[in-house]
Order: sequence, then C-alpha cells, then structure tokens
Amino acid sequence: MDSICPIGLQCATEISALLSPPSPLQVQKYYHDLLTARGCSGIKVKQDGNFGKGLYADMDFKEGELVLKDPMLVGAQHPLNKIDCLVCSFCFCFIGSIELQIGRRLYMQQLRANESHGCEVGSSSKHCHEMDSSDEEESTQQCTSGSSKTKVPLPEGIVESLMNGQLVLPFSEKFSLPPAVPCPGGCGEAYYCSMSCAEADWGSSHSLLCTGESSDSARREALLKFIKHANETNDIFLLAAKAISSTMLMYRKLKAVSLEEQMKHNTSCVSNHCNLSILLEAWKPISMGHKRRWWDCIALPDDVDSSDEASFRLQIKMLAFESLQLLKTAIFDKECEPLFSLEIYGNIIGMFELNNL
Repeated sequence: MDSICPIGLQCATEISALLSPPSPLQVQKYYHDLLTARGCSGIKVKQDGNFGKGLYADMDFKEGELVLKDPMLVGAQHPLNKIDCLVCSFCFCFIGSIELQIGRRLYMQQLRANESHGCEVGSSSKHCHEMDSSDEEESTQQCTSGSSKTKVPLPEGIVESLMNGQLVLPFSEKFSLPPAVPCPGGCGEAYYCSMSCAEADWGSSHSLLCTGESSDSARREALLKFIKHANETNDIFLLAAKAISSTMLMYRKLKAVSLEEQMKHNTSCVSNHCNLSILLEAWKPISMGHKRRWWDCIALPDDVDSSDEASFRLQIKMLAFESLQLLKTAIFDKECEPLFSLEIYGNIIGMFELNNL
C-alpha cells in the first residue's frame, strides 16, 4: 500500500509527529485555554487512566444551569436525514418554517418514491404515506409485497404552496424558525440559520468543499465524485474531509499571521514547503482525540465470519484509499501533503469510529 500511496514514505517524519499523542501537560494546557476562551468556570478536563479524558466540576451548579456550550469539532447531517428535515449546515438547528419543513419532506418522499417505483419486495425500510379521507388525518402504512391499497394523492399544488409560503398552517407562527440562508458559494446543498453560521462554516471547511458555480470546474467535478463515492459507501468520509479541510484552512490562517509577524521584523521568507510547527498547531484540536486506524478498530460485522476478518479489514483499507484519492484530486495542497497520507486519513476516520456520539 505504501507504494500505491507514496506520501506515507515521503512524509514519514511529519506523519509520525502528527500522530504522536500529546503529553499530559499539553492536554491540560489545551483544555484549560479552551475553557478559558469559552468563558467557562467551575469545570475542568482531567485525564483518567481507566476511562480517558473526562469533564469534572469543581463547584456546585444549580439545577438547569448551563455548564458548558461548546461547538462540535466537525459534524454533518446524514444524507438520508436530509430527506426528513432542513437544518443549518453549521449548528444543525431547524431552519425555514413549519410549512417549508413539511412541504420539503413530502416533496423529497415523492421523489424517492418515483425513483424506487414503489416498495421493493421484502423491504422493511421504505414506507408509503396516505391521507385518510374520512378524517383528514395522516396515517402511515408500511408497504408490503402485493398490497392492493392505493395511495391517495394530496390535492394538486399543496406541496408547492407549503414550500413557497403561500399556504400557512394553523398556529405555525407559534413555532417560528430562522429563515434559511443559502450557501454563499451557491452549491444549493448547504443552508444556514444566519450569515454568521454561513461565514463560520465557509471559513472552517466549506470554502474547500463547496460544489457551487463559484468553485473551479475541475475541483467541483472532483468533489462531486468524492461526495458520490461517500454517499454510496460510507458517509464517514464526508466528516474526514471536513477534518482535513478545517486543518488546512487553519494552517493557512496561522501561516498568514506568522508571515505578518516576520514582515514586522524584516525576516519574511515565503515558502511553499510545509511548516511542520504551524501544521502541528493547526492539527492540535484533532490531535486531542483518541485514534486508531479505521481498518484496525472497526467492529467485525455479524455477517462476516472470523475466518474472513483479514480480508474484510483489507477491503476497508482499500475503500479508504479510494476515497482519499478522490479527495486528494479535489483539494490537495502541497504544503499540507502529510494530511493526504492514508495513515492520517485512516486515523481520522478511526477517531470518529471510536468517539462517535
């Protein structure tokens, strides 16, 4: 595999440094600085030999009192869940309106029904929704092979009226939601609850992963191939892409600050080579997570015999390699080359496998 992915050999020193666990003192300082920046008091992160890191209180809190509000490291809405609800692509709160949420769900379900041409024989995951004309209440019935019941369609134009705001449901004003703000790159995939969330997501990862018309056509095509592969195999690759993108963008920000400081002292030296100290600083949030290579730590599925375990883990490794190559084609940056090694990619995904909430 190293011969197929030569970055592992070329950047062995940098990769080793990135994957070296931080010392207890580094962990303590990182979380102390993080909690201080968040304005949190009365709590601290401690290392436990048996259970790893834990959040501890060193003062009494009142019932219902906010203890900690902290943004997630990376997150993504599951592709299937996008059919059911529209949420902010950064903070994941519901957006739009009650009418838009319902209309969009009905529209997406109809699209899915058209694509599948009805329920498949033996499927237990697809459902048809029909309106009971006697009491106008929605009832849900699981489709089964040979079902003779016919789905009663909604009145013409109802879904469109819900989605465009022409139809207002009773009491929906009591459940107001923030308006949907489209992605500034125009991808049509990401929506936000506010411009602040849109800008935060753009600055943290989405500017590299946006497939909008403002993106370079070659990169957009490569990104679409990567996303398609992730959706068809494992959406955990989308999270890994966000982790790498956020590290790359933080590296660029820190490097710009470093160059500015050098210019003040007339010691500026522009270089396209990786600055390992800056890359380690950009990588620091991810360095705090417990990691193992994905293909080493993923649980063996029930339908895979133990005698086939080695073959299964090799398949998982090759799947990660395929995904990495697609991502590399889309957003590769020579200065951040170590991030595109299979070892780093596997450890990032393994971190999610071990720490997923």
